[in-house]
Amino acid sequence: MANSPQSKKRARQALRRTLINKTRRTRIRTYLRKVEEALAGGDAAVAAAALREAQPEVMRGVSKGILHKNTASRKISRLSARVKALGA
Repeated sequence: MANSPQSKKRARQALRRTLINKTRRTRIRTYLRKVEEALAGGDAAVAAAALREAQPEVMRGVSKGILHKNTASRKISRLSARVKALGA
């Protein structure tokens, strides 16, 4: 349990940051789910548009420390390959 004033403040800050990070992570997952749903629907144009919207969100997660850079790159790479295959 936090006893010193500094540790109490850090605990409060950690709670605030946890909420912020949780909302950002949820937002990223929502954008990725939209791409997955478009791929499942089979419409290449909708899937490509959803991917274009998802890419900046995922990379913003990298800059905010929510995702690792390689993880985000891997997700985007795999999704773009599936969108490309759907269009071909």
